[in-house]
Amino acid sequence: MPAVFCNCPYGQFLNISEPRVYTAGEYPGSYKYGAWGRDPKPEAGKESWYWRVILTSSNRYAHYVRFYSTLSSLIIGVSVPGNVQINPSNPTTNTIQGPNNVLYGGALYYNCYNKDAVCRFNLTSKIVTTLDLPKGTRYNAKGNFCNLEECYQCTDLDLATDESGIWVVYTTTQDFGNLVLSKVEEGEPPKLGQTWHTSVYKQAVTNTFMACGVLYATRYVNQEVEEIFYSFNPVTGQERFNVGIFMKKLAPNIQALNYSPVDQMLHAYCDSYMVSYKVQFELLDNQS
Repeated sequence: MPAVFCNCPYGQFLNISEPRVYTAGEYPGSYKYGAWGRDPKPEAGKESWYWRVILTSSNRYAHYVRFYSTLSSLIIGVSVPGNVQINPSNPTTNTIQGPNNVLYGGALYYNCYNKDAVCRFNLTSKIVTTLDLPKGTRYNAKGNFCNLEECYQCTDLDLATDESGIWVVYTTTQDFGNLVLSKVEEGEPPKLGQTWHTSVYKQAVTNTFMACGVLYATRYVNQEVEEIFYSFNPVTGQERFNVGIFMKKLAPNIQALNYSPVDQMLHAYCDSYMVSYKVQFELLDNQS
């Protein structure tokens, strides 16, 4: 029986706000690649926490996730409680490869180093479990997101969260480079749930994210603007190539996008800067 995903309570995704947060954090101008956001299913006492992964080795690899107790702490660069380390070495087996990571239910999900697989790092037990993706999955910078000028290195796998849980976006040789979307089922190890195949070419996309059960893809317009141009609804199978929602950028490149269902914010990691936008749905009142 097909999985049933959330019936979006907010209505249609209409637009996004001007940038709400813009900060260099602790490392102004350093560590071009990374990601940040919130845990949609936080552990007790960690509801206000924010996380950040910075690729500290060759703009490709990381071996820890960094935490901030509040948004204000992240903005001014005060990291308390600090780092949770996956492994003392970097890179090595089961450390992080690429910027497209998410935190969900007290665990970090990411592309395992040198594998066509999703790693799940339990922050409490410090145990890493893996989810192998289908044979033919492109990895090790063979299926990156790209713009006309360059590709974003090690962006083969894009992890995403929304109101219904965790997803992974990737591509395979048998899909001829088109986006593939799979649901990730929680657990140790996590399992691969239902999978959908789209007709949008992954290297024509700069990033993807999930919001309220729908997959969205972006493309580079110029140094100041990114366009959310594509959507795919896994319930209906409908694809749209004319979404036409434009994002004002404060840096030329967006290396990672994470939607937070906690507060309907879209968190972007842009050339070492952290930027966030409010997602504006038709049935929400706070659309300022």
